[in-house]
Amino acid sequence: MPDTTTAIAQLNDLIKGISTAVLTTVRPDGSLHSCPMATHPLDDNGVLWFLSHDNSEKVEAVRTQQHVNVAYADNAAQRYVSVSGFCELVRDHAIAERLWAPSYKSWLPGGAEKAVLLKIDIQQAEYWDAAQSRMVPLQGLPRIL
Repeated sequence: MPDTTTAIAQLNDLIKGISTAVLTTVRPDGSLHSCPMATHPLDDNGVLWFLSHDNSEKVEAVRTQQHVNVAYADNAAQRYVSVSGFCELVRDHAIAERLWAPSYKSWLPGGAEKAVLLKIDIQQAEYWDAAQSRMVPLQGLPRIL
């Protein structure tokens, strides 16, 4: 079984170069909602971070149901990754500034200081193994129960 550092590096390699992820949340009525998000690599603790506007539908959904899924797809390279976990809403100016890119200004006009962070602690991750023609679990990530 790979160690945590190796698993984090492997997942970062799998999502590297995929600029957009699709975040799926559960609305209060139980229906699913998906939206595109700018991709950031996992941090050293194996956490995914995303920036959002505080009054977005995804943030409202996370306030009532923290279980989320993040999907990545690179058709040309046949890289497909699915990550599920629990999302926490965080306000941390230093992390927001680190993740900020000037292109975000169009959908977050208040800048990094007005953004809410979506911190996703990974429960499980799977990736497409073309040789096996199926999704396989990524072993060794830090798990929350």
